[in-house]
Amino acid sequence: MAGRYAPRTVLAHLIQRRNQTYSEIVAEFVELGGTITERHLRRLASGERAGTTPQTRRTLQRMFGKPVEELLAPYVPEQAAQVVPVPAASGRITTGNEMEVLDMAASRARAFALAAQTGLGSEAMEQVYDDVKHVAKAYPQRPLPEILGQLVETQDLVFALLESRQRPEHLRQLYFLGGVTGGLLAKASHDLGNPHAALTQARTAFLCADNADHHGLRAWVRGLQSLVSYWAGNPHDSVRYAQLGAGYAEQANSTTSVWLPVSEARAWAALGNPDATRAALERAENAWNSVRNDELDEMGGLCTFGRNRQLYYAADALAWLPGEMETAERYSNQAVDAYTDQSHPEWAFGDAAGSHAAMAITRIASGELDGAADAIAPVLGLPAERRINGVVHSARRVHQALRQSGHADDARELQEEIEAFTRTPMQSFPH
Repeated sequence: MAGRYAPRTVLAHLIQRRNQTYSEIVAEFVELGGTITERHLRRLASGERAGTTPQTRRTLQRMFGKPVEELLAPYVPEQAAQVVPVPAASGRITTGNEMEVLDMAASRARAFALAAQTGLGSEAMEQVYDDVKHVAKAYPQRPLPEILGQLVETQDLVFALLESRQRPEHLRQLYFLGGVTGGLLAKASHDLGNPHAALTQARTAFLCADNADHHGLRAWVRGLQSLVSYWAGNPHDSVRYAQLGAGYAEQANSTTSVWLPVSEARAWAALGNPDATRAALERAENAWNSVRNDELDEMGGLCTFGRNRQLYYAADALAWLPGEMETAERYSNQAVDAYTDQSHPEWAFGDAAGSHAAMAITRIASGELDGAADAIAPVLGLPAERRINGVVHSARRVHQALRQSGHADDARELQEEIEAFTRTPMQSFPH
């Protein structure tokens, strides 16, 4: 039975009234087609966590007969409502969304398979790995609000497994997956404009990488720290993190050996050092000669670094340097072309937007204001849920280039469009 303590939330109160244990609530949750860990449920009930996936919200509402906002609200005894009995699940599915129903069924099967293990078996380990890989591949291509809940719950699951007794042969893999999910949440925190939370997640991810003793993962986390620092306006830190990861990347021979120097190049360019920028870009290109994809690269998506992203990073770097505009234009043209095909595995809406912004800056430098407007138009057309931190900052760089070009009066309309775009970043999007 759930402990008899003063409930902090309406959900905790209703669980008490049911006279059930948290494990029994989780079992019922799974029977209704949802997926939740006991740890996550306890944190929701205690008020420590409010983030949930749409599927979790639907299942909780079905179980307790109240919207999630009301369930997670502070419990006030005189206002507490009675438990609404849950009707037995039966009959025809009437959601009208067959894919959603299939996703719910898959989540139920996954939860059952994990719950059925007394110790994590090979099948369950494979399931957890697939969960992390799925989010890593989806991250660059889907709006963050669509996957953030799944990402948080996946990290919660991995941490819960690490906190319980596991077979020694599974610990390294779980720490590896903990590092990956931590890195993805570092990127999510950055995308939402919270560099402090991003670096906190990255430090935990690096700890997991150490426990997994995985050089590629260590280098990847350093790359994320470099990225966060770059967009937070701390280029010296960005250079430092990229250089800290270089030794690990050299031992891993993964695509991080390209990502780190090209990230360093962007930071050197932001500091106005063309020689260091060119040298770092050259190191990145030469690194391809020794790249052998490791198990992190095999996850795909945000966990690997391809030539398309290299083109974008090079364009973004050189766009800082007035004397490199011709080369920056060549790279930006190649990057924009590379991101035209949205079905390509390497396609990422954020990198595509950054490539267009770099192209716009090179055209402004050439006095081609109409061409700059055409280049930035796809970025300004992005909906709020895709206006991640890096995209908004890229648009602001175009605005800055217009101000410094001497043609600001001729581009007032474009400047106003950029200002309107940046007033509604993703963190203002209701999710």
